[in-house]
Amino acid sequence: MPPCVVVGPRLARYGFGEGHPFGPDRMDAFWAEARRRGLDVKVERLEPVEANAAEIERFHTPEYVARVQARSRTGEGFLDYGDTPAFPGVFEAAATVVGSMLAAMRRLLQGTCRYAFVPIAGLHHARRDGAAGFCVFNDCGVVIESLRMEHGIRRIAYVDIDAHHGDGVFYAFEADPDLCIVDFHEDGRYLYPGTGSAAETGRGPAAGTKLNVPLPPEADDALFHRLWPAAEDFLDRFRPEFFLFQCGADSIAGDPITHLNLSPALHGFVAGRLRVLAERHAQGRLLAAGGGGYNRRNLAIAWCKVLEALL
Repeated sequence: MPPCVVVGPRLARYGFGEGHPFGPDRMDAFWAEARRRGLDVKVERLEPVEANAAEIERFHTPEYVARVQARSRTGEGFLDYGDTPAFPGVFEAAATVVGSMLAAMRRLLQGTCRYAFVPIAGLHHARRDGAAGFCVFNDCGVVIESLRMEHGIRRIAYVDIDAHHGDGVFYAFEADPDLCIVDFHEDGRYLYPGTGSAAETGRGPAAGTKLNVPLPPEADDALFHRLWPAAEDFLDRFRPEFFLFQCGADSIAGDPITHLNLSPALHGFVAGRLRVLAERHAQGRLLAAGGGGYNRRNLAIAWCKVLEALL
């Protein structure tokens, strides 16, 4: 079976307009490159799906979901302190990110596709009760809760190589011993959100189940490759039943708002290694989310490298 990829105009709507780093053109940049490489005919294309409020509330508070719905009607103001503006239809756009991830998750669990990728997803900063850092709803958080509630799957690995620490996922599950987190990111002393030190390894019963790997500015592939084997061993020992991979492309050299010097090839490398682990432990259940990335050429190539690794 080929990998499944969710693409379509409804998914591309998640973006904040001209001049904002997270614009609605990001999905089209990726898919144009995928077509150029002939990847579009090698994957199964899935249509975007909109989640309902009850599904979103598996992770988010009802009060916050209602607030997004209200701002979606007016299109006014910000959903956080200034990074994430409201716009008319923002609820529907964000709900489509969540619904598309849930649809891909269900296809993986049904065994009707082998690996899946959702390019406009991986909104890892959103908190249970609020937006943050361009992220309205935390689709990865909803998937984690849905795996438990719908399918009884508890041992889940969340791997994040976005330049920004995945704080919305990390702190929501910091005390959860059944969620293994491996998060490579630019050191929080130099980049938003300022969290994710190596000393943060989980709390209470989850102590030792989280691995934060802060990278110095200008970190390159050579440094990443030196650090990766320990992370892979960490995942191997955990034996997850399902893998979530946030493959943000803002860790690549030339991104306008970050300071790392990784390459698109590294994204393909990590996807390939996670594929091996998913086959070993999780019946091949690997769901990748595009995450950040604000240089369009970078994200297009990096996400295609992920697809090529899954093929």
